[in-house]
Amino acid sequence: MGTTMMKMLKLFLLLAFTEICAAENDINLTVMTVTSGSITVQWNGLTGAISYKITATPKNSLEPSVFAQFSSNTVMASVNSLSPSTAYSVLIEAMDTSSQVLSSAEIEETTAPEVPVIDKAYSKRSESVTVEFTEVSGATHYILRAESVDGDHFSETVVSSSPGTVLDLEPYTQYLLSVMSVDIWRRSQPSERAKAHTVVMAPKLNTSSPDNGTILVTWTPVEHAVLYTLCIIREGSSSRLKLNTTETTMTFDGLEAGTTYCIKGLAWDSEGRVGDDLTVCQIIRPSRPDVIHIQVTQGRTTGITIYWSLVQGADFYIAWSTSGQNCTSTGSSYCFIVPVECGQNNSVFVAAINGGGPSSPSQPVDYITYPCPPENIWVEEPTAGNGSVVWDEVPLVEYYMAFIKRDDGTEHSCNTTETYCPFSSMCGHTYLTTVFPFNGAGSSTHAQVRNYTTIPCCPEDVNVKLVSTETLKITWLVVKGAEQYETTAAQTNDVIRCNDTAPVCVLSDLKCNTVYSVTVTPCSDLRGCNRTCRPHTHETAPCAPEILNITQTSGHTYRVFFSNPNNPNTNYTITAIGRQDTHTCHATNNSCDLTQLPCGSVYEVMAVAKTTVGKSLPGFTHLLETGPCCPESLNVTQVTQAMTNVTWSPGRGARSYITSLTSSRGNAKCHTLDTHCLMGCITCSTNYTVTLEAISSSGHKSECKHHGFSSSACCPISVKLYRRAPQTLRVYWRVFGPLVLDHIVELYGTGANYTCKAARSKYCDILEETCGDVYTVVAAPVGVDGVKVNFCQPRLYSVPCPGSNAGMMISPGRRSVR
Repeated sequence: MGTTMMKMLKLFLLLAFTEICAAENDINLTVMTVTSGSITVQWNGLTGAISYKITATPKNSLEPSVFAQFSSNTVMASVNSLSPSTAYSVLIEAMDTSSQVLSSAEIEETTAPEVPVIDKAYSKRSESVTVEFTEVSGATHYILRAESVDGDHFSETVVSSSPGTVLDLEPYTQYLLSVMSVDIWRRSQPSERAKAHTVVMAPKLNTSSPDNGTILVTWTPVEHAVLYTLCIIREGSSSRLKLNTTETTMTFDGLEAGTTYCIKGLAWDSEGRVGDDLTVCQIIRPSRPDVIHIQVTQGRTTGITIYWSLVQGADFYIAWSTSGQNCTSTGSSYCFIVPVECGQNNSVFVAAINGGGPSSPSQPVDYITYPCPPENIWVEEPTAGNGSVVWDEVPLVEYYMAFIKRDDGTEHSCNTTETYCPFSSMCGHTYLTTVFPFNGAGSSTHAQVRNYTTIPCCPEDVNVKLVSTETLKITWLVVKGAEQYETTAAQTNDVIRCNDTAPVCVLSDLKCNTVYSVTVTPCSDLRGCNRTCRPHTHETAPCAPEILNITQTSGHTYRVFFSNPNNPNTNYTITAIGRQDTHTCHATNNSCDLTQLPCGSVYEVMAVAKTTVGKSLPGFTHLLETGPCCPESLNVTQVTQAMTNVTWSPGRGARSYITSLTSSRGNAKCHTLDTHCLMGCITCSTNYTVTLEAISSSGHKSECKHHGFSSSACCPISVKLYRRAPQTLRVYWRVFGPLVLDHIVELYGTGANYTCKAARSKYCDILEETCGDVYTVVAAPVGVDGVKVNFCQPRLYSVPCPGSNAGMMISPGRRSVR
């Protein structure tokens, strides 16, 4: 390497080293804090610097620059005497010994708003202080600073404007308040501090109503309070009473019962400052209600109803008796106590209750309940034919009603104050005896019933009842003294009998349609059987007929043939029972007609014979099925130009259907299990005849009425789109047959949508607003009912701007749903 090259390399290294040192000796400047009149900055120390000069120059103001100079050991300093809310350019220069600038840095910053001035600071609540201050320009919000004098509390509260309130303070405490203005994040210096003293707390009032005219108010002593003021006002009134006291209790008397009073309490400190206030409301106990009436009610459950007078301010009432029972009522002037026992002599009290407590109880009102029934009732018969009902004496009774009822319905009664009632007794009868005691509340709700039977007599009330075709049931009243009964049924030489101790006998295995002689004989061990009892004749039920055949005589009429096994005076009833209805016919010979049988029904048909004695058993059933029903509604809806959808309501009894559409231009048919059918090959603008045939599961068919249907108008063909003039498009088409209908043309493009109506014409002109669009074209006829055919197919055309007069069809695709 030559000498010249070595010199160049040394020079290059020297320059590079100088640039590196210069880069390392650059000064960096950072803003630390900003106030209304100062900006504090920090920088890195620079090697070789003897001093630093900081200059703050207003950017948008003619005010002079402010500068300050600092020693080489200083890396943080402030520029003071600045104007508030002003943008400054802050320049720092590092100086050497010859006052040359080694390095410099510059930064922009805006000073905080002006320092607000506190006008007034005061406390109206024990936990807060309100500060009123002057608002300054450029401040977005303010910070209220509160410090306790003893240093135990420090807080800052953000407020948007004056006045502002500092919360969560201690009662009766002195605080030092200052305010700072803030612009985004720049705070001004705190204002001069003002003193404020929070007030004392409000007394926590506890109220009660010891009676119906007094409110007692108590509270715990409030710290630093020397006087208390209480103000009472009646609800709904403007008059009020204010009292001062140094005590912690106060009584307000002479108040209105059942009325709500509100009491506001506040405390004063030794310097005459009023503290918080607290209001509580108390309702006075209601006045004492008066019992108006007590009614003893009887029914399934016996009770008493207590009525009283309503009093003001009562939320509800409670009534109780000396028996330990009670009842309550809200808003009503009565309530029920259930159940109550018989034979009681008690008293009732009523009290009204509200939030203040209960009223004094009413004066007691006495009541008695109905008497209890006698525990023992019996019959004494010293001699035959002379008897007496006798019972035990019952307390709280004014008189007794005794009732003696004989089994033949004869009744006898006694109204007596004694404990017996005489009556005349006869043989062969049962007597039911009961006794009801009465007093001012009424009679007992129930009574014991005692039976008494005299010596046996022949039962005169024998009842022979036919319970089936071949069974007679014989019943009679119990004959006193009879231990067994013998019952016989005789017909010619045949005798059927039964022996039983019960007053009932069933004689079965008899012949139908036969007269029997029935005798009931009562027997006892001492007197034997009474053979003088008269017989009773009864006929058994007719024999059951059988259905032989059923034939249909007309659309809704069926003739039933049956057997006739009984005497000529027998009536026959034929019954057809379906799921939802029943039909009958009557005859005296061997056939009758069932009429008006509905379609689509299945019936069980049976025959029953009837005479004056009763009915026979029903004969064996015969199944009858009628033809299926036609649907109540049928609708034809055209889906496309060549396809329709036929729907109908279900026909009762029908399992399948055959639907047909016939016309001079062609026919269509559908056989289905459903209640709808899609039918194709339909010609447009054609009248069709619609027929429906309902078929049951067993093959019964019903021809249903015809419905007319006209297919919709035909869609146009050969639809074309071309340009006739610079801003005119023409849509042209052809139609089937003569042109007798109007058409509606719709063009849908990306730029605009057009619609026009052609009155019996094959074309339609549309004024185009913007050329060169792609259009979806739909041409559809309007029916005679004014409704447009909605299934005509769209076509897609691209129409260039003038220069070509033909539209190029892109696709005959389907119209999208719009």
